[in-house]
Amino acid sequence: MTFIQIIGILAIIGAILYAIGDVLLLASKVNMDDYPKLKMYAKLLSDAEKMVVLSPNRMIWGALLGVFATPLVLAGFWQVYQGLTGANESLALTTVILFAIASVVGAFVHGTFYYMGEYVQALNKVDEFSQTIIADMITRHKKVLIMSYAPVLIIILIASILFSFLVATNETNFPQWMAAVNPVTLTIAWLVVKRVLPKFITESLEGAGFNIAYFVFFLCTTLTLWKVS
Repeated sequence: MTFIQIIGILAIIGAILYAIGDVLLLASKVNMDDYPKLKMYAKLLSDAEKMVVLSPNRMIWGALLGVFATPLVLAGFWQVYQGLTGANESLALTTVILFAIASVVGAFVHGTFYYMGEYVQALNKVDEFSQTIIADMITRHKKVLIMSYAPVLIIILIASILFSFLVATNETNFPQWMAAVNPVTLTIAWLVVKRVLPKFITESLEGAGFNIAYFVFFLCTTLTLWKVS
């Protein structure tokens, strides 16, 4: 097995671990009628209230799996860089650097969901006076998420467009059809596919859509580059 094949397999494993982390953090259900203390903060929580039912260990591992998986995902972008051999060197390097930046910042975003879970559970336990303090903490936390997550999405969009452009307009190690395969197009495909999947499947994979897209992306890059030494 060549080094580029090993790297591809590691990237696939990284995306799977990340998706598992997403599921542990976000794939839960809650009836707000059972949590009257949270019901008055429904607008603020914006679906985060479902974390109230998570165990501490589930939240811990849900957050850490994504963080620990990030180096594997970063390795996958080295593989992407090898696949872009033949394209403009500067643009290829820019593409993988942007993907890498998004992954590093994304690891921070993923990890902070642990603290959101702790806030939600505390909000459900404390008295009314303390609830106001925790609600303010959640408000600030959401601002941090927006300030970090929005750039991640923009960077991934730019990197995905560059990747597809380079594959479509150059003789790279990727086949031409790979120009249609990038994290953004695959995320859109997932949003379409989940509409026809059984509800129990989509609910069990709640929150993992983006990393399912990365899993398919790295699966495609690994298979198409399998014979590249």
